[in-house]
Amino acid sequence: MMLYMGHLAREAARELALATTAQKNEALERMAARIEAGSEQIIEANRQDLGAARSKGRDLAFLDRLMLDGLRIAAMARGLREVAAIPDPVGQTMAKWTRPNGLEISRVRVPLGVVGIIYESRPNVTADAAALCLKSGNAVILRSGSESFLTSLVIANLLNEAVTAAGLPAASIQLVPTTDRAAVGYMLGGLGGAIDVIVPRGGKDLVARVQVEARVPVFAHLEGVCHVYVQDSADLDMAKRIVLNAKMRRTGVCGAAETLLVDRRAAPTHLGPLVEMLIEAGCEVRGDTETQRADTRVRPASEDDWPKEFLDAIIAVKVVDGLDEAIDHIARYGSRHTEAIITEDRVEAEKFLARVDSAIVLHNASTQFADGGEFGMGAEIGIATGRFHARGPVGVEQLTTFKYVVRGSGQTRP
Repeated sequence: MMLYMGHLAREAARELALATTAQKNEALERMAARIEAGSEQIIEANRQDLGAARSKGRDLAFLDRLMLDGLRIAAMARGLREVAAIPDPVGQTMAKWTRPNGLEISRVRVPLGVVGIIYESRPNVTADAAALCLKSGNAVILRSGSESFLTSLVIANLLNEAVTAAGLPAASIQLVPTTDRAAVGYMLGGLGGAIDVIVPRGGKDLVARVQVEARVPVFAHLEGVCHVYVQDSADLDMAKRIVLNAKMRRTGVCGAAETLLVDRRAAPTHLGPLVEMLIEAGCEVRGDTETQRADTRVRPASEDDWPKEFLDAIIAVKVVDGLDEAIDHIARYGSRHTEAIITEDRVEAEKFLARVDSAIVLHNASTQFADGGEFGMGAEIGIATGRFHARGPVGVEQLTTFKYVVRGSGQTRP
C-alpha cells in the first residue's frame, strides 16, 4: 500500500509541477471553503481524538496542540487563502547571465517533487502542509499521529475533495490511512525513491528517529530551547510584555521562551519585576542564586534546566555578565531555534543579531513570532534549524529547488 501511495504521489507531482498559478490558487480557495463548510465534521472528529487523548493521561500542553475549535478552524481556512495570495515561486528566475560564447544561463525555481510529512498532535498541520506543498507544485504524503488521526482524516478528505474539484490530481494530497508505526519506517526509506524530502512535526523522540533513520533529506528541528536576553537599557514595560508573551502565550509551541537571561546591570531594576510577573501569571520560575534572592518563590535551577525544552509554564532564569556571556550561554545550551534581545542599545542589538547562530533572531519582539504565517509566508510546514537548503520557517519558497536552463545558438565546447 505504501509503495503504491508513493507511485501515485510521484505521478501527481509530475502534473503539479506544470500546473498554472491560477489552477493552484483555485484549488486553495476551494480547500478553504471546504474547511469552513466542514467545520462541524472537523470538531466532532476532534472531540473524539481529545477524549481518547485525555483517557491516555495526556498533559495540557499536548491537549492544547491537539484541540481545534471554531477560531482555529477559521484560522486554518484563512491560512489557505493567505497561501493562495502569496507569489508562486515555481518558474521564478533566480539569476540570469550570458557567457562570452553567447550561452544564456538561468537559474529557475522548480518543485522538490514529493514531500513526506510525519506529524503527531497538531491536526492543523494537515491543512498547512497540503497548502504549502500544493502552491509550490509538490505532491504530499501525510502521516498523522494516532492521537490526531480522526481529525486529520476528516481534514484531508475535505482538502482532497477540493483539489479534485479544481481539476488537479487526486493523489496531490494523500493521508496514510493507518496509524501503524510501520508506515513511518516505509516513509523514512523513501518509498522506493518516491519521496524527495521528509518533514517531521512532533516531539523530540519522533524528530530524533527521523533524523537517524531517514534515507532522504530532512527539514526539522529537534528542540526549541529559545532564549530572551534583557539588557539594562531595555524599557521595563516593554520587557515585561515581551517576556510574558514569549513564555505564556502558548507554552507548548516550539517558539516559546524557555530561558530568560538578565544582564547583571539590569538585575536591580528588571529582575524582580520580571520574575514577579511570571510567577503571578502562573509560571514556575527556576533560577540561579541571584534570581532566587530576587523572589523567595523561585525554585533552584539545576544544570539540567538550562538546555531543557519545558513546553510548559516553566522558565529558567539566569543573571549574566553582559552580551558576551549571554551569547556564550545561548551557544552552549540553545538549540539554534529562536533567540531575542530586549534593549534600546542598537549597537548591542546588532551585535546580538549578527553573532547568535540561530535560525531566527529578534530585537525587541517575542520569540513566539517564530512562525511562517507571522513572517508573511501564509503558513509553514515547520521550522528547520539545519544549515542546508532550508533554515527557519519552511514555506513555499523553501519547498522548491532549482535547475539551470541554458539557451544557445549552436555553440559547441572546444
